[in-house]
Amino acid sequence: MSLETKHKLSETTLTKLQKLIRANIDAYDGFRESAEEVDDAALSTLFREIANERSALATELQNYVEWNGAEAEDDGSATAGVHRAWINVRSKLNGGDPYVILIEAERGEDHIKAAYEDVLKETAGSAMNDVLISQYAVVKAGHDKVRDLRDSYKNQ
Repeated sequence: MSLETKHKLSETTLTKLQKLIRANIDAYDGFRESAEEVDDAALSTLFREIANERSALATELQNYVEWNGAEAEDDGSATAGVHRAWINVRSKLNGGDPYVILIEAERGEDHIKAAYEDVLKETAGSAMNDVLISQYAVVKAGHDKVRDLRDSYKNQ
């Protein structure tokens, strides 16, 4: 068995990175679309910032996959497309209510946070551990920010 390095990742690690790439693309798409739907300029700006963070995370992981000779995922999941459509319908029915959109955004953030937690457990000790822990911190901070904003809008 050879030692795994960032330029010689195992198939298991590559598969897990592909999962996180899809999750980040899904998050990017969801935040970008939510930024268009919400009737609150500050939230729209925040959603665009988080979308850009998720895009950067996906790109970083895509680079590692490609450095290992594999073709990196470049599309999100079908399930996320359905979730984005649901956000769109709910926001239209609720007139772009920030609270309603934050509920759905936080649900999406729960998904990506759980995906990172699963991959971190499944790839413990991999050469990608430092990168994944760093990315998880970014995802967790975004999740917590969206959750806290959701709670603050609920009390308004």
